Amino acid sequence: MQPRPRQRKARSAMKTKQQVVSEFRRTAIVDAARTVFARKGFARGIMDEIAREAGMAKGTVYLYFRSKKEIYGAVLNRDMEFLKKSMLERIDAEKNLKDKIRAFTLARIENAETKKKFFQIMDTESGSLSVTRSQYRDWLREPVLRMASAIEDASLRGEIRSVPSEKVAWIIADMTRGTVQRRLLGQSDGRPTEDSEFLLSLIWAALEIHPALSKT
Repeated sequence: MQPRPRQRKARSAMKTKQQVVSEFRRTAIVDAARTVFARKGFARGIMDEIAREAGMAKGTVYLYFRSKKEIYGAVLNRDMEFLKKSMLERIDAEKNLKDKIRAFTLARIENAETKKKFFQIMDTESGSLSVTRSQYRDWLREPVLRMASAIEDASLRGEIRSVPSEKVAWIIADMTRGTVQRRLLGQSDGRPTEDSEFLLSLIWAALEIHPALSKT
């Protein structure tokens, strides 16, 4: 008797034991590498230490990643995907534009603060590890477009002045990135909320409708 379509679909959706083990090991390696890189930097963090931190043989690590640089990319990509999910959730939880901008900036600043030692690698290690403009835009595209939609809606409702929504959303993202980099370089020792509020005050001053100007 042939399995029914629903049964076949359910079986195909179930992960094999090998897939579960593979995902578990990759996650363990990535988490271990983040710890080692944060503690020793990229150049001094060696595969033996990553394997030891993950609780497995170095040969096992090489079954999943060909090089230390590939592991670094996996760590960064996982962290940025987590950040993207967090940003979208926090933006969607807010009702008005001002709170959405605050959520966007604060999510990024807090994330960088939590993983500060790891993200400092991008500013202190080899240029080959730096994030390209294309990668940066790919990671942030969905949250930025979500912000652009909120900006456009607020503009149509007359809550802010008319602006090119997507362009402004990317400017907000770039300003936030600059703030994060300053914090990573030790050029700002304020709380994440303080830097977020300062950014928000600048952004809102550029967006709000000034009564004196609206009458001219």
